[in-house]
Amino acid sequence: MTPITPDLQQNILVTIYLLFSHNYIAFAYFAGLCLSIALSIWRPSRFTTFCFLGFGILLFSYEYDKHIINAFREQTMKSLITIQPHYRLQHYLNLIITELLPVLFYILGWSCLFLAIFYAARKIGKKK
Repeated sequence: MTPITPDLQQNILVTIYLLFSHNYIAFAYFAGLCLSIALSIWRPSRFTTFCFLGFGILLFSYEYDKHIINAFREQTMKSLITIQPHYRLQHYLNLIITELLPVLFYILGWSCLFLAIFYAARKIGKKK
């Protein structure tokens, strides 16, 4: 085997660093999702179900903001507005797809996590 040259080693480290720094939020949501899946399998409960839903929605929300939103907006515009321009419809679609849905996903994801915490605290309170 040939050794890796120093410049390639540095480029690999920089790539790993940039990958992590660009996606650290997604990695955190994914870790929470994996942990909640494991807990759901080991001990199913409302807590683990809401954690699973919350982290799944937050991960989807993050990816929606970064990658899905532009293609989804363009696809929706092309399928609904074909021949004649409809500026009001275009404005409302832009508002819903780019402004409303990201906020809704974010709020829904964190709401599920807060519900999980609420159910866990309630369950602990009943034990006392």
